Amino acid sequence: MASASYSTDFKRKNPSDYTNGNQNKKSHWSTVLSTALEDESVRVYKDDLCTVIIDKFPKARIHLLVMPNQYIADVKSLNNTDLPLIKHMLKIAKEVAEKTAAKANARGIFNEFRYGFHTIPTLSLLHMHVISQDFISNSLKTKKHWNSFTTNYFIDASEVIDELQANGSVRIDTTRMKKLLDEDLKCHRCSNNFATMPKLKQHLLTHTS
Repeated sequence: MASASYSTDFKRKNPSDYTNGNQNKKSHWSTVLSTALEDESVRVYKDDLCTVIIDKFPKARIHLLVMPNQYIADVKSLNNTDLPLIKHMLKIAKEVAEKTAAKANARGIFNEFRYGFHTIPTLSLLHMHVISQDFISNSLKTKKHWNSFTTNYFIDASEVIDELQANGSVRIDTTRMKKLLDEDLKCHRCSNNFATMPKLKQHLLTHTS
């Protein structure tokens, strides 16, 4: 059983120790997520298996990232031996989300979360998004931002678990996923369409009351 700890002696391999066949990806990971993992000001939880940090550019009022302490590149790199890890990450994600919402006195839509992964992540280190469904954030700026969290480009952690249990891997249709980022802007709650992000973001405020 993983033991929780809030100490600063987080030990893991250097990025150069990981071999995923892509030096650029390793470099990108080492300069972005590795730095964030070491930043105590954004770390909210860690145990033997995973670490939780605050997303540096949150796309909602509450936006956290749950990452394994052992390097895994992305969802496509998972297999059925990773099932216990993903289940543990989801369990921790829900626990931390509940505590974070309670601390922030979040109610209603601010207390509703999704837990999952981008099918084609921009950073080469597996990270589970824990994101409240208000999407009230100055960092939410583009259609691609929006569609990456509100279309099937975002795969729920529970679906990843089901895929691993059924097939031993997670199959991603990369071509289809890329097209989803260019879909029309649609409210995730009422399905109304909007021509621009500012209009959509103004509309989102109507769902917070």
